[in-house]
Amino acid sequence: MPPPRRDFPAFPFAPYQIQSEFMSFLYAALSSGPRALALLESPTGTGKTLSIICSALQWLLDHHDAAAGGHPDRADGSTAAASGGEDEEPDWMRDFTPLLPKKESTKKTKPHLARRQESRKTAGAEKSEDDGEDEFLLDEYESDDEEGTRRQAGKRAYCGGGSSSESDDDGDEEEEEEVTPKVFFTSRTHSQLSQFVGELKKTDFSGKLRTVCLGSRKNLCINKDVQKLGSVNRINERCLELLTNKRSSKIKVEGDNRKGSRAKTSCGCPMLAKRSLQKQFRSEVSDHGALDIEDLAQIGKKIGTCPYYGARDMVRSADLVVLPYQSLLLKSARESLGLNLKNSVVIIDEAHNLADSLTSMCNSKITSSQLRAVLSHLEAYLNRFQNVLGAGNRRYIQTLTVLTRSFLRVLISNEDCSSTVTSMTINKFLFSLDIDNINIVKLCQYLKESNIIHKVSGYANKLFITQDGMNNLNHLQQHDEGSSIARFQALANFLRSLLNCNDDGRIIVARQKPGGQPEDAYIKFVMLCAEKTFTEVTDDAHAVIMAGGTLQPIEETRLRLFPSLLPSDIKFFSCNHIVPPESILPIAVTRGPSGMTFDFSYGSRSSPTMIEELGRFLCNIVSIVPEGIVMFFASYEYIKQVYDAWTASGTISKISKKKYVFREPRNSVDVEVILNKYKGAIQSCSKNSGDTVNGALLLAVVGGKISEGINFSDGMGRCVLMVGLPYPSPDDMELMETIKHIGNYTSRDDKSFISNDECKLEPGFGILRKCNRSGQEYYENLCMKAVNQSIGRAIRHVNDYAAILLVDSRYSHTSSSRSFSCPAEKLPQWIKTRLTCGQNYGDVHRLLLQFFKFNKQIR
Repeated sequence: MPPPRRDFPAFPFAPYQIQSEFMSFLYAALSSGPRALALLESPTGTGKTLSIICSALQWLLDHHDAAAGGHPDRADGSTAAASGGEDEEPDWMRDFTPLLPKKESTKKTKPHLARRQESRKTAGAEKSEDDGEDEFLLDEYESDDEEGTRRQAGKRAYCGGGSSSESDDDGDEEEEEEVTPKVFFTSRTHSQLSQFVGELKKTDFSGKLRTVCLGSRKNLCINKDVQKLGSVNRINERCLELLTNKRSSKIKVEGDNRKGSRAKTSCGCPMLAKRSLQKQFRSEVSDHGALDIEDLAQIGKKIGTCPYYGARDMVRSADLVVLPYQSLLLKSARESLGLNLKNSVVIIDEAHNLADSLTSMCNSKITSSQLRAVLSHLEAYLNRFQNVLGAGNRRYIQTLTVLTRSFLRVLISNEDCSSTVTSMTINKFLFSLDIDNINIVKLCQYLKESNIIHKVSGYANKLFITQDGMNNLNHLQQHDEGSSIARFQALANFLRSLLNCNDDGRIIVARQKPGGQPEDAYIKFVMLCAEKTFTEVTDDAHAVIMAGGTLQPIEETRLRLFPSLLPSDIKFFSCNHIVPPESILPIAVTRGPSGMTFDFSYGSRSSPTMIEELGRFLCNIVSIVPEGIVMFFASYEYIKQVYDAWTASGTISKISKKKYVFREPRNSVDVEVILNKYKGAIQSCSKNSGDTVNGALLLAVVGGKISEGINFSDGMGRCVLMVGLPYPSPDDMELMETIKHIGNYTSRDDKSFISNDECKLEPGFGILRKCNRSGQEYYENLCMKAVNQSIGRAIRHVNDYAAILLVDSRYSHTSSSRSFSCPAEKLPQWIKTRLTCGQNYGDVHRLLLQFFKFNKQIR
């Protein structure tokens, strides 16, 4: 491997010392592979993204140069990757991709064609007008030999390639050789990925290495008929439907009234009709260097070909792949996209909540209304086609019907009415419904390989159109749950969840309340074990890098993601902020102006006197702090309670004399509007220095959109206030199940939680008291991670400055003074080392005056 280095010529500026240290540490971690694991913590605003790019890609370039000089590691890695990638067809391609016709597939279809012709004679006499229903008839399915035949069925073909129009003469184009190693960079949102590409463009690597950015269909689809469907689920469903349909003019289930003029073998989507255009797309993207999702969509529109599949086709030849969490971290998604992590580097950004993100990806839920719809669709399909279906199809559809009825029965029956919500292990759930003898593995394989979901859903939609018309179908499907495919897919996802190990998750059964709505009832699988999903990534990759602004506490991350590793085996880097100490003023505010101790614990925060004291404190602060103040509360409900109380007492009118007041809306769509008004108010005050109003106040929610993804640099965030400690609600049943799992929960009679197959959910505080220290620690960490994310919205660059006020006396407690540890100990290092405790309001007032006076003078 290349030796560690300390010079990174691609960095476009003279790096700060902490940036040089960050890059050297990352380079050394990558050089220490294989199976290297490193965590790098660097505060937001310190150039973390640019440091990652210049270090990781320099390592990749050096590795390529060494390989070109005959380094054996490269050759071995390439061979392994090339052979490993062809072993098995990816799931998604087997599910939804029409493959090139082959001799063996022709033999297979002959008995099926004969059966169809026979069906026209027997069933056609009853309804001669139903000839079009043949399209909903399933191909013959026998699970024992289907696996073998399907795994031999071609390579990574998709509709744009394997079924291109007859005018194309390059349909047999060879697949490009897999480039390895490569770097996979993943983050949570598309906007964060676009930001990464923007930083990449500042470096020379943009032109030296081949980069591809993967996004969702919603972000990359350019088919207007599909785009107008709106929701993510409906866009995905329509795309898959078009891919499976070589004669789109024959299938009008979703109400697509366009008249097709393509050849018989063309794809249902016009954006994939010609393979040559996909080749042109790849060529143009390669010529442009690094492009983000918006750039790819524009090129696709200009050429008239699908950028979603065009980008996917470039993965094999790419050196750097930029993609969202869901696409990389789930094994099923990697197989669907054809991603091979073997010997490559995986960089996970914004990794502060990685364990929770991994478990939530594996959750599944189905409601009673979805189950009723699926059951009616299965019954209608079986009634219509049972005489012409093969024995395999008929058997599996009947099994699906039995399972769906069983799930519905458990939701409707609530005989004792004592508890509507229970949790149980997977085995207990199966035994209680008397379905433990059903082979769920084979059933899930059938759902994946048979195309049953699209066939049954398509026939159900046809019946709905016949009975109620197309307009009613479109109206029904405006809601994702109303989509036939979405409802069936929810059932398929839940069935797959039942394949997990018994102790890896819990089944939450929320029965219909007496007199309640049927929609209130649901069954949900909650994944508790993140280690298994993460191990599937680390086992293949050369190195895994977790990066973020705040990754503490490391011990919890280790226990949840890689418990088999010793703390000494984990490479960890942390650095201070690049801003000087005089630019940050963190204060633990313990008392208000009247001397009342601030205590915003659950039992005290709703006290009228506590809310009134907070209002007095804020009335004083708004006259000291210039420009913008962002004030975080634990929940939307608490903001409303406080705001209403302040409005009634006249506090809001007093604050409005110094700051315009805004509140974060619940609807995320309206957040942008409020932010623009907030920003505009601050800018207008800056221009009119003589105005008595000196800025704006934004009331926001911890865990809301503003606390996670918005940057309040400069005047947008001169002060951030955190009101209380935002512990999650102990009434959250899924959270309590996770705490039980982490904390080795023990009930009063000392029976192990794991052996307790079923339990009615206890009050959360009781669970917290019973579980051991690790469960309590996790609960505290959730709170402090949310605090750190929120207060990290301020201080975004080296010349920025802001005050951070932690308003609660508990921020000044020592760990020995309470059963839980001190919250201040879990603050980021760059804040913790500068934290001051204000023993009274006078101290806080004086410190703020000095801080803003000093920073105003030096700028």
